[in-house]
Amino acid sequence: MDQSTAPETSATDDLPFDVFSKQCPSRGLLEHATGRWGALTLGALHEESLRFNALRRRVDGVSEKMLSQTLHALERDGLVHREAQLTNPPRVDYELTPLGHEVAERLLGLIHFVEGRMPEVLAARARYDARED
Repeated sequence: MDQSTAPETSATDDLPFDVFSKQCPSRGLLEHATGRWGALTLGALHEESLRFNALRRRVDGVSEKMLSQTLHALERDGLVHREAQLTNPPRVDYELTPLGHEVAERLLGLIHFVEGRMPEVLAARARYDARED
């Protein structure tokens, strides 16, 4: 069959991954990047590279354990680079990889959208809560 008579395919037909499939490894990346701590960590690192404690202060409310787990997952996924410097005391900096910057830019678009629409959300919550009383 030549190209002119081949059936049309969509861009998604060529994708080897399907996040809607429970077996797809892309689902894990989506969870790491869009979970509460993952999204906030990526957003904070989009601004600048940070040391662990500075990052923990920037992501208000995250525990040391959760931030550590989040950073490990994001590093494993190739979104965060960990740079350990042999100084006294030891210094570890975290920064986004190029892929991490791409993901963070998309997340920040959603974050800014949500922040800008909060008056509507708060009004909807108030209406809902008034019905529930």
